[in-house]
Amino acid sequence: MNRVHIKTYGCQMNERDSEAVAAMLRARGYRIVESEDDCDVLLLNTCSVRDAAEQKAIGKAGYCLSRKKRDPDFVVGILGCMAQNRGAGLLDRLPDVDLIIGTQKFHRVPDYLDNLRSARQAGIPVGEAVVDTAEEAGSQNTIRDHLELPEHRVCAFVSIQQGCNMDCSFCIVPTTRGDERSRPMDDIVRECEELAARGTREITLLGQIVTSYGRRDYPHSGGISPFVQLVERVAAVPGIERIRFTSPHPCGFRQDLADAFGRMPKLGEHVHLPVQSGSDRILSAMRRPYTRDRYLEIVESLRAAQPAMAFSTDLIVGFPGETDADFEETVKLCRTVDYDMAYVFKYSVRTGTPAASMPGQVPNEVREERNRVLLEVLREGSIRRSQGLVGTVQEVLVEGPDKTGLRFTGRTRGNRTTVFEAEPRLVGSLVPVEVTSASVSTLYASLAFAGAGLQS
Repeated sequence: MNRVHIKTYGCQMNERDSEAVAAMLRARGYRIVESEDDCDVLLLNTCSVRDAAEQKAIGKAGYCLSRKKRDPDFVVGILGCMAQNRGAGLLDRLPDVDLIIGTQKFHRVPDYLDNLRSARQAGIPVGEAVVDTAEEAGSQNTIRDHLELPEHRVCAFVSIQQGCNMDCSFCIVPTTRGDERSRPMDDIVRECEELAARGTREITLLGQIVTSYGRRDYPHSGGISPFVQLVERVAAVPGIERIRFTSPHPCGFRQDLADAFGRMPKLGEHVHLPVQSGSDRILSAMRRPYTRDRYLEIVESLRAAQPAMAFSTDLIVGFPGETDADFEETVKLCRTVDYDMAYVFKYSVRTGTPAASMPGQVPNEVREERNRVLLEVLREGSIRRSQGLVGTVQEVLVEGPDKTGLRFTGRTRGNRTTVFEAEPRLVGSLVPVEVTSASVSTLYASLAFAGAGLQS
């Protein structure tokens, strides 16, 4: 019972959590396998942002549990946000699941699996499922291990903060992830140094509200927030060439952060800036503590500091009470900001959130149509901005082979995925490429200097 497969749903935070669990398990002697068909233990790291995500994970767990009929020792565990949100209630739907582990208990997974393995090897009957969703002080400091991979790890995620103290009326994250908790700055910098020593060249700092990092633990210094202080220290790590961060909140963008993009070349020229709606009335109902005008001021301050700035965002259509006029305000905002990319979500009722009981729930067919319209507006903007880069020279960090294995891929400073021909020795290098064509989300390019890693 030592072969483990971890399937991850949801955001980059979940991906990072899964990687940390895998690293901890490997350190205990477990094997991490690529295929769920080859595993003895299947762990589903789940998402609760939308009901559809939970239902998908529940369906997957139910399907996998059928394997227990022919293999009673097969272990299925549910981790993360859905486990935190539903807890022991999951056993009503999935009575044969073995583990239900919440978001502050990822580091306990190896212990629980060791106990299960020892009991079964000794022939001791295993009783009810292990359910552990309790809060644990200091749990944010346990997501620090990285899975040692044989290939060159060019880009890595570093968790700096967990939890959320915002009060958005549509969001279940404060319930599933708890209150804000930040890791010590020295520990984060040490982790970045270790990654750099192993070949990492790009760090993405992760948090539920990443720009809130350390606001209760560290003082502002010379008008510089703790988050920007951390970025400065990571930028000083030898070997780290680029820094990105996600997911921030507009309230975290003070002038010190905007200025950082103008004075720190290692900060990529891309910001993910979730807006959710372009209507002040809907923003107020969402409990988003900024206005449309304030959001546009932030965009302008960032473009003033870095004219080449690329923006992505999150948008919700069909929020309770959203009228055609409110939706049109969102469309206008998208055209004004001219986003490079956006994640558009049809409002999904999350039981336990204030929005779930608000009047004016928007019919599904209206949500569907607004989703279609907004996606088309954003697609037009994305292709226009991509095609505007054709003929330009962009700096790309070479990450490795593309999906075909025939070419290589990397991202520009503005976070555009770029595909080009190169040689393996360039992996981990910053190279100039000339963009020759573009699709909505991908640039196609050639190395911009003669003989740059190309075979003659």
